[in-house]
Order: sequence, then C-alpha cells, then structure tokens
Amino acid sequence: MRLSEIDTYPVKGGRGLRHDHSAVAPWGLDGDRRWMVVDADGVGVTQREATTLARLRAYPRPGGLLLSADGQPDLLVAEPVGAAPVPVRTFRRRLLRVDALPAGPAADAWLGALLDRSVRLVWLAEPARHVEAGSRKHDPGDRVSFADAYPVLLTSTASLAALGDWLRAAGADPVPMDRFRPNLVVDGAPAWAEDGWEGRPVRIGGVAFRAANPSARCLVTTTDQQTGVRGREPLRTLARHRNVDRKLLFGLNLVPLESGRLTVGDPVRPAD
Repeated sequence: MRLSEIDTYPVKGGRGLRHDHSAVAPWGLDGDRRWMVVDADGVGVTQREATTLARLRAYPRPGGLLLSADGQPDLLVAEPVGAAPVPVRTFRRRLLRVDALPAGPAADAWLGALLDRSVRLVWLAEPARHVEAGSRKHDPGDRVSFADAYPVLLTSTASLAALGDWLRAAGADPVPMDRFRPNLVVDGAPAWAEDGWEGRPVRIGGVAFRAANPSARCLVTTTDQQTGVRGREPLRTLARHRNVDRKLLFGLNLVPLESGRLTVGDPVRPAD
C-alpha cells in the first residue's frame, strides 16, 4: 500500500489543493483548514448550506492567503496577527468555542459578494480543541484545526472503485474522490480494508497516526466540487450499502501521533 494523493483545504469548505508532500503537525497537515468563513453568530459556514464555497480557491502565501474565484478579482489576505480574537464554533450545535482572529473588512466583503450573504473570514492562529473531551470513541486530541472533528481524513482508491460499481449498478454515474474531501488517499489496499484499522496505529512514511474511526458522511458529498451543483448521490447508494448505526461511512479519520513529513509514494503500514 502506498500514499497516492495529499490534499489540503486552506479555507474550510473551499476547494482543495493537491500536493506532492506536506508537513504533519498534531493538528493536521500544514495549512489545512486554518481559515474559516463564519456567520454573524460566529458559526462556521460550510458547503452544507453554501454550495458556492466550492468555487472558492485559496492559495497559501507567506504570511497570508490569496483568495480567488471566477468573476471576482483576486484578494491577498494577511494573517491577522495582533487582531483582537473572536470566539467561533465549527458547528452551531457545538458548545465549545475557540478563539480565532478576524481577517478584516476587505476579506469579509469579498466573501460576502461570493456567497451573497453577510460573513466574516477568521484565522486559527492556535489550533485548539473544539470537540468536547469524551464525546468521541477515539478522542481527536487537544489541538485540531477547523476540521469537522478529526485532524486528518484518509480514503482508499479501491473503496471508491467499489462505490463506483454500486453507483453504476443503480444507474448513476461514479463520483470522483474530491466529493469526499480527503487529506490522504491510499492506493493498493483492498476495498474497505480501512474499516479494520480503527483503533490501531497506522504508519505512513515516517509518521505515525492513530486510526480513530470510519468517517460518517454528510450532504457535502452530493456537491460537485467544481461547479457547486448538488445532486442525490453518493449518499443514496451509501445508505444502501454502508449504513452502520445510521451513519453513512466512507473513509477513515486519523489523529497524528507525531510531527513529520509525508510524500506521495510513501508506504502505508497499519499495525497488526
């Protein structure tokens, strides 16, 4: 088994970036989901309610971020070091808030024009816990980016191929891997082998991870990541084949156990 793809999402909910290599920290891959769009209540805005975020391209720059989208001028946003922190939450239902730094009115206006609503852009200077301790079977740790729950998401090309077979049998088109917004993609494992890694150490290249649990999927997987157009698949097919305890599963959540560096082609070795 080998690592075939590395992806990060500089702005939570925005389009992903492909990499040949990436540094790994306890809170996830370098530059992954350290920025988030929030509403007036400080709650994260994602593709669940704003599919237009799929049009957002964000490129890390030294000390900041370049925002880009078709039909809008590019905007360079500086990391708001020294700004007064504001409390934010990744989800409305979550009680834990973390302190983030507001990017400023120019970024807010740019994103407001893209999403056609009043929003703010914030930066997570210090990754922090935003999921209550003890609320997960396998704890995500005290330092997490703006990821939904766990620092890293792994998927498998063989599992995607198996899902594609189910979709074709149902008269639907297969979906690309970007629907699942993974950080790491593994090639060479049998379909659904990652289900059996839960709770075990997994070493990718020279970096050790703990396999937390299979990832429960949401409405975002039905959104075309290039156009923002939403359909019904693959959730309908996952509901028929991958429904476990009313959770539709695809992929595996990981928690880094150490810092290090990953490169496409690295071997992937789950513990026996």
